[in-house]
Amino acid sequence: MSEEPSLNVARFLTMRAADSPRICALKAPIGRTPEGAIRYEERTFAELNLESDQVAHGLTEKGIGAGTRVLLMVRPGSDLIRCCFALFKVGAVPVVIDPGMGLKHFLACVRRTRPEVLMAIPLGQWISRLFSGSFRSVKDRIPVGKRFPSWYRSCSTVPFQVVKRSSDDLAAILFTSGSTGPPKGVLYGHGQFDAQVTLVRETFSIEPGEVDLPMLPVFALFNPALGMTTVVPEINPGKPASAEPARILQAIEQCSVTNSFGSPVLWKKIGHYLTRTGRQYPSMRRILMAGAPMPPALVRTLHPFFPKARIWSPYGATECLPVSAIEGRTILESTQEKTRQGAGTCVGEAVAGVRIQIIRIADQAIGSLDEAEILPVGKIGEIIATGPSVTVGYDALPEATERAKIRDLEGHIW
Repeated sequence: MSEEPSLNVARFLTMRAADSPRICALKAPIGRTPEGAIRYEERTFAELNLESDQVAHGLTEKGIGAGTRVLLMVRPGSDLIRCCFALFKVGAVPVVIDPGMGLKHFLACVRRTRPEVLMAIPLGQWISRLFSGSFRSVKDRIPVGKRFPSWYRSCSTVPFQVVKRSSDDLAAILFTSGSTGPPKGVLYGHGQFDAQVTLVRETFSIEPGEVDLPMLPVFALFNPALGMTTVVPEINPGKPASAEPARILQAIEQCSVTNSFGSPVLWKKIGHYLTRTGRQYPSMRRILMAGAPMPPALVRTLHPFFPKARIWSPYGATECLPVSAIEGRTILESTQEKTRQGAGTCVGEAVAGVRIQIIRIADQAIGSLDEAEILPVGKIGEIIATGPSVTVGYDALPEATERAKIRDLEGHIW
């Protein structure tokens, strides 16, 4: 019997380093030129893979290996990607918590995950000492500051043998922002990452060689698998809504960005700025918005300034994204009037290969799907059937959540 292949997500970076070694993997801003252009620290896929190998060797020397939970308090950019893939390679579990949720929620998330190791910038190390009770589980600390490059560059340059991981092995713990409820940790398996990469690539027709500006840092982790160059935006991760549109648009133009993911709040700020400047950005192929409904007015605002871009709203929880997707033009042409009349927000059709089942709402906690009642197909008011391999339905909801009902019978989810 042949041995099953490893599904360790770190393999995507090693694959890119092998098939596209000289392609730029990462651009992280480090200042401005005298003329005002953004200066970038750049890494090819080969360079990024080598540096993550060196970090992985250093982690192994410190006894960090399969299953070790490592809290990352690292700024978005090269160090975040370098550290995450090094942790994947040794089989450890990076814990990534959105700093935008505020200190109180952040510390609660640390206590719940009980990390054994902390990899952090100096501010993160200081916070861990000041609030030591929340970091009681931490047994080792790795500073990610000015001396971090010297540390990993002193490690072996021999290609690291990536630890074999199966589909169900834990790859990472990623926390939701808390924008739609209390922040919760999502357990990501290696197989789950693998499936999401396929869904994202096929749903949005992403091609190797594209350039991405991810305005949610964690999404940069998917780019090596998708073969996209990551351009790190000039955004304070603790206050993403404070982003300056001019800086975002300058990066899009300077780096010929083709893809960008961000919240409607950020794109609304960018849209207001564009209406004053009137400038177009023809390099963009797609804009993705999630985290809140995508207003039809925002779609109308953005289209003239990104004439070649398709504007998408993917839908799904952090632990299962994308479940469905709707394009901006569909909203304008087909669904906005129903939304205006109170039908709710249409989140589109289920993506290919995804099967959706709606369970009956219950007052008590549901421990597993085995305990849930899945609504039957064919009864109006409880179930609608959509396209191939998709089953969607709803049950009667309290008046306060009336707009969450699924109402459409044409293959869309509301």
